[in-house]
Amino acid sequence: MNDQLQAVVFKNRGAALAVPALLLLIFGKPNAFGVSIGLPLAFAGELLRCWAVGYSGVTTRGNAVTAPELVTAGPYAYVRNPLYVGNFITAAGFAIAFTGANYLAGRIALIAGSLSVMAAVYAIIIPHEEKFLRARFGEAFVRYCESVPPIVPQLEPTEAQQGTWKPGVIAQAESKTFITFGVMLAALAVKALLV
Repeated sequence: MNDQLQAVVFKNRGAALAVPALLLLIFGKPNAFGVSIGLPLAFAGELLRCWAVGYSGVTTRGNAVTAPELVTAGPYAYVRNPLYVGNFITAAGFAIAFTGANYLAGRIALIAGSLSVMAAVYAIIIPHEEKFLRARFGEAFVRYCESVPPIVPQLEPTEAQQGTWKPGVIAQAESKTFITFGVMLAALAVKALLV
């Protein structure tokens, strides 16, 4: 895929990922059952993100790929893209929560559509990021890729771990995510009252 297209998608990933959220806000019909299943998933995804950000820091919010160091500890010892796995879990949780009262076909379409948009965005930006990391860290990144899967976490962590947990960066790095999460919770509460 064209490097420029990948860079554009990377820069605008937040806007692209807002589309499924808007569809859920517009067409979703929550109920108590969907919320009781979906919200724990959404919170679990955000906790995974926080764990990952504690290792990767604020560099995850830029418009261009940056990495001052190759982090292979914490959740990165299990999966190369824990932020995206966390996002996917959170999105699945909100999709389930927002669509509990939709007819089955509508529920499936909204959930599958939301997650498909995310998968498409990540299919474009993960190779873009990995190209940068391979160029920056060379053989160390290649060895990391050989020992840690990109999306589905492995059960045992890689032995070669580097990176330090810095919980102080979470509030700064995740401020936009926390706001978005709060907006989604508020919208879910409002929609639940209106259904």
